[in-house]
Amino acid sequence: MSEYLRTALDLAASEIPVLPLRRGKVPFGNCRTCADNACGGRPNMKTPGPCTCPDPCHAWAAATTDPHVINSAPWRRAWQHASTVAYHPGGAGLTVVDLDNADAIVWAREHLPATRTVPTTRGEHWLYLGATPSANGVRPGVDVKSTMSYARWLGVGTGAMTALPDVVRSLVVSKSAPARSSARPLTVSLPGDGGQCPHRTPVFLERGIAMAEQRITEATSGVHNAVYRVFMAVLSKHGRCGCLSDAHVARLFAAAQAKGESARHCATAWTNARITLGV
Repeated sequence: MSEYLRTALDLAASEIPVLPLRRGKVPFGNCRTCADNACGGRPNMKTPGPCTCPDPCHAWAAATTDPHVINSAPWRRAWQHASTVAYHPGGAGLTVVDLDNADAIVWAREHLPATRTVPTTRGEHWLYLGATPSANGVRPGVDVKSTMSYARWLGVGTGAMTALPDVVRSLVVSKSAPARSSARPLTVSLPGDGGQCPHRTPVFLERGIAMAEQRITEATSGVHNAVYRVFMAVLSKHGRCGCLSDAHVARLFAAAQAKGESARHCATAWTNARITLGV
């Protein structure tokens, strides 16, 4: 068994989706069936779900925690020629802030909360608990890798992992937002609200979070589904207006974990709810 295959199986056992990378630190090319996206590129490239091709096709979409797939004949052939192991951060409920040079690291130390760090060949990976859309070049020398992305596995790193901060989410939003032709203030309308978001008033937001915590706490069966439904409800009201803070999300996660949910399952449910709602 190759070193990379052994590492991949160890990561998969910890529920971290993995895939092999070839020389150049890029994914393997698609199989004959999927070559040139003849298969249509699979809808899983843009929606949550496992990769169903037996080969490690379509980059991050192939990442899996299934040991039978990782150790299958098509994947074994890839591991024999692999140059390293990669993983899908968003699939593990994580976000990697990829700092590509010394200046980027200085910026991160000044503006981001301390978290687990992993040295890279040119800089550092900062790992946060929580997923977000990915974006390259959010700042000079800074990429954000989470959903629909992959990162090289470079070790467990050092330091305690902390919750994904709003500043990272805002960097991705700013990078993804189209240029505006007007400098007029943006008013966010939510489904069913009929106008500007009313939840910025602390008393309304506090009541909403408290009710969400109560719904999770009172769930008597189907806790997984109950947590997901509550996350969906919270995000449908507050996900687009910038009201939610890390502290609010931490309260919801704490309520879910008190009912037996793992931190990873909480992060996955939160990510899936965000992707489903497009927030």
